[in-house]
Amino acid sequence: MTSLFSLVLAAILALLAAASAIGFILQRRATEPGSVATVHNLNARIRSWWIMVAIFGGAILLGDTAVVILFALLSFMALREFWTLTPSRRGDHLALFLSFFVVLPVHYVLLGTLWYGLFAIFIPVYAFLILPAVATLTGDVNEFLARSARVQWGLMLTVYSISHAPALLMLQTDTPSALLLVYLVIVVQLSDVFQYVWGKLLGKHRFSPNISPSKTLEGLIGGGASAILVGTLLYRLTPFSPLQAAAVSTVIVVAGFFGGFVLSAIKRDLNAKDWGYVIEGHGGVLDRLDSITFAAPLFFHIVRYWFTT
Repeated sequence: MTSLFSLVLAAILALLAAASAIGFILQRRATEPGSVATVHNLNARIRSWWIMVAIFGGAILLGDTAVVILFALLSFMALREFWTLTPSRRGDHLALFLSFFVVLPVHYVLLGTLWYGLFAIFIPVYAFLILPAVATLTGDVNEFLARSARVQWGLMLTVYSISHAPALLMLQTDTPSALLLVYLVIVVQLSDVFQYVWGKLLGKHRFSPNISPSKTLEGLIGGGASAILVGTLLYRLTPFSPLQAAAVSTVIVVAGFFGGFVLSAIKRDLNAKDWGYVIEGHGGVLDRLDSITFAAPLFFHIVRYWFTT
């Protein structure tokens, strides 16, 4: 695993170095206000990618426990961002306290101890039933259904769905499980990057301005196809054949797109542009992981049901 991961990491670092050099050149040449702003945003994104790659790569090298802890922290931050923008009432406070400090840590402990049976149902069954029951104890029935739904959605998106990325470490395949996680993250994130690049270069037709004004049809097609190509070429990181890698990459890209699209729709409903500001050039943690929320569970179950040994 170490040699393969080292090669992939070296390639990513080389790409980042090339991107940084291009960003530096563009910054020197940009003169128009619009171009200056675009290049500034591009360079901010590249700087953030250096940090994110270092953190993720370091966690992979440190081992499974470090990866689980990293994703638990990311889920905590994403859940915090979700509730920073989402309206709540005093009657929600107990359910929110339990979400942050009981449900989330217990869920990741189940993941870390490889207790798949309870991990799979803890949030969608037990938390689903217990949290609304606890909320009734406050006696606040105003918009109770909507408030309960927001609690459930917050947990499902930021904890349950995202946790299926490190849950890949549970699986036994012909490939080291950590490489499956690396593969998922590469395909999902490159899809986002390629969609951004293709959209900037060729984007003319807005896909859905009301939900995501920056997304274009050209960016979606070009970025998705590019990510699928990369996913196919990286089949050696997986137990897939090249054809299977192409099919699975397609699922990842499509699911990732709709993950980002759904989270964008929620942001628009909340009158927000970004979920947060912790990642320069990207927004919040949830802005960076929105594609993972849909892609990770699907990828996990595809691998679990058809490729485990």
